[in-house]
Amino acid sequence: MLKTILFDLDGTLLPLNMEDFLKKYFQEISVKFKDYFTPQELTKLIWESTEYMVKNIDANKTNADAFFEDFYSKIPYTADLFNPMFDDFYTNNFLKVKEATQESEYIIKAVDILKEKGYEMVVATNPLFPEKAIFHRIAWAGLNKEDFTFITSFEKMHFCKPHLQFYEEILGKINREPRECMMVGNDIEEDMVAKQLGLATYLIEDHKIHRSKDMKNVDYTGKYPDFYRFVIELPSVK
Repeated sequence: MLKTILFDLDGTLLPLNMEDFLKKYFQEISVKFKDYFTPQELTKLIWESTEYMVKNIDANKTNADAFFEDFYSKIPYTADLFNPMFDDFYTNNFLKVKEATQESEYIIKAVDILKEKGYEMVVATNPLFPEKAIFHRIAWAGLNKEDFTFITSFEKMHFCKPHLQFYEEILGKINREPRECMMVGNDIEEDMVAKQLGLATYLIEDHKIHRSKDMKNVDYTGKYPDFYRFVIELPSVK
């Protein structure tokens, strides 16, 4: 029986154009570190360390460990200097990135209905960002972080999408079997891959990311209003 809904964040719970979002993000973080790097240098460093983090499958390293291991290996500055700057950036400057995002009334209503019906909900965002940046984006979506029993972040998680270990780690943390869960997301390769573990899947098409034409992992598909109607039809689990 379906009991738990896992949601992707960017492009799913939080409507956005990823290109616009990343442009604004790199613009703001480049301002924060302007005394140390050119925008081009910092962007290159962040992308390289993010790639290193995504490829990491060492269960003894959190995503944060992997990112900073690579990042600080490439620069002549220390964590003592930069970690407080990163923390301040995600507390303050990152808030300006909100202008590249929107809300979906259908997602907000769908989350409310799922809560009323007794479903457990998880934010299963690709954990590339610190927790506070993820909390900000949940709020930008018009949602309450307290409605989610677990929220992935790069401090907590040891794997990234599309590794199946990412989903296995979530299932372990929430003590659920795959057959009890559905993954809702907009990325066919990164979100719908959860089907391979036995989760049901729902592809949100409004901001769909599709690198191939392979739809074998998609159980349900629709735009935000379709998902809202889908949720209305779900049985209560109370």
